[in-house]
Amino acid sequence: MSDESSPLEILKELIRIPSQNPMGRDQSGPGWLEFGVSKWLCRFFTDHNVTHEYQEIESGRGNVIARLEGSPDRPVILLDAHQDTVPVDGMTIDPYQPVVRDRRLYGRGACDVKGAMASMLSALVRLSQQPAESRSSVIVSLTCDEELGQMGALDLVRRIGDGDRLLSPAPDMAIVAEPTSLDVVVAHKGVVRWEIETQGVAVHSSRPNLGTNAIYAMAEVIGILQQIANQIGSAGLEHPLCGRPSLSVGTIHGGSSVNIVPDHCVIEIDRRVVPGESVQQILRETERQLLEQCSVAFEMLPPGTKCGPLVDGPNQSLAGDLSAIASRVAGSSDTIGVAFTTQAPKFADAGIPTVVFGPGSIDQAHTKDEWIEIEQLDQSAEILYEFITKA
Repeated sequence: MSDESSPLEILKELIRIPSQNPMGRDQSGPGWLEFGVSKWLCRFFTDHNVTHEYQEIESGRGNVIARLEGSPDRPVILLDAHQDTVPVDGMTIDPYQPVVRDRRLYGRGACDVKGAMASMLSALVRLSQQPAESRSSVIVSLTCDEELGQMGALDLVRRIGDGDRLLSPAPDMAIVAEPTSLDVVVAHKGVVRWEIETQGVAVHSSRPNLGTNAIYAMAEVIGILQQIANQIGSAGLEHPLCGRPSLSVGTIHGGSSVNIVPDHCVIEIDRRVVPGESVQQILRETERQLLEQCSVAFEMLPPGTKCGPLVDGPNQSLAGDLSAIASRVAGSSDTIGVAFTTQAPKFADAGIPTVVFGPGSIDQAHTKDEWIEIEQLDQSAEILYEFITKA
């Protein structure tokens, strides 16, 4: 393999291209959205004679899908990695200047998740140079908007169901890239996020008794939510790999001026979901407890984010085979559960056995000096190559 096709050199190129997800903020212009990475990916596949397509979902955002045909009597394997990164606010290194130091590569996306993408692309180049009968068929999906709404994964699953030409025959299994330190994730928590509003009556702060303070009302709501959080954290449904669920109030906004009694307050809630729980049941039960215990009026708004958990079971055979190869290449690899959320359940819910796997540690994801170990990049590419040639 040429140096240009090594995971390290590919990752350097990817880091140089900004692809920040606005995360709901109104942002446009250089540095935002995935289109720059998408264009680079299309050139990469063209240079290596790999069939591919850019599938636009909305302006500046879409998926790049590539397909490498293998032996028709072997499975079709989907490798998925997201193009977007979180914003670069507060970083202490140049986010777009890849720097190698102490056997690490630094830059935004190095760990989450351009490193894993680079390993996938490097393995694909190597596979493309081998006879088709020596490997399984591979679909590489480079999706958009994983960090917020996962619209790329949703569009991909829809296209699989519709028999899209690059996605047919449909994948028999999927490996979703996230930093797992080369362990194989078979189960993880989901998440549901929603807002609660309280209303008040604004008056001059010199006579607060004439109004109704929306922040005081919200304080009562928050107190009950804290009790719910303590209860589910100590006695909620416990999954053997993922632990118990959690609830956290993450933001609060209210009032317009210190000398005005606030007439509006809103909080945002993050509720982590373990396998065996239902998002709809969680919302109903939370609202029931608030209605029973609150003396103030409030409104629960529809959730802005709903991601189900990844459930272990259907993915055990895939996980065992991948973990065995990873253990041989890297020295160790366990099948594990994690607390963070990925877009893997989108594929699992479509009936595709799915695991999460990739180089790098979640501890470095989204950090001010994000980095990845170069050795794990190379090991990840080798593991994927061996898995696809043996499946």
